[in-house]
Amino acid sequence: MVSTWRVGTPVRQRAAVEAIAKTWQSRDWPFDGLLSYTVYTGEDGDTLLHYSQWRDEEAYREFVARHRDDRNGEIDAAVPGIERVELRSYELYRTSGSAQGDSRVPGCVVIVDVEFEGADAARQRDWVDGVFEALETDPHPHPGGISGNFHISLDGTRVLNYAEWDSARSHIEALAAPGDGIGSATPQWRKVLTYPGVVGGGVKRYAPALSLSPGA
Repeated sequence: MVSTWRVGTPVRQRAAVEAIAKTWQSRDWPFDGLLSYTVYTGEDGDTLLHYSQWRDEEAYREFVARHRDDRNGEIDAAVPGIERVELRSYELYRTSGSAQGDSRVPGCVVIVDVEFEGADAARQRDWVDGVFEALETDPHPHPGGISGNFHISLDGTRVLNYAEWDSARSHIEALAAPGDGIGSATPQWRKVLTYPGVVGGGVKRYAPALSLSPGA
């Protein structure tokens, strides 16, 4: 599950993260259907990204029914006026990078969101497979990239790449390199960038803020 909150300012971002930490750490872990919960602060000084991993959608629905309102109520009392923008369900499809022995700790998470015209699960996977072909044939990949985790939305309309970088600066440098966005000017990347049926999306950078898991 991936969701976004808008809080308005960097000060409120920090206050919201502190409220989330206090609320969750003062309670028992809900149940084993929730595998992990991570919060990131947006570079824009306004947003929080929530990335939670669940056993299945039924586990998430159980959490909503039994635990979510209580937690959100305490967070809202500490930081009034939080705008909960969207919540989407994804499943992980393919992962790149994270070579054996790479012990770098991500300093930046880049969320690449791709929206397609209409629902089509085969198209989602084909687009991701095209990205992997472009990555594998890129003659000059930027060394700052650590991993790419490509998720497909359960409604068939979106792909989300949860990309880990060693720093925001590395990602900025990669965007400034020759080519159109991340990646060299190759036919494979051109195919990705001109893929038919893509109607929207965006790229946003986030910094790690809070990571919670059972027993941690």
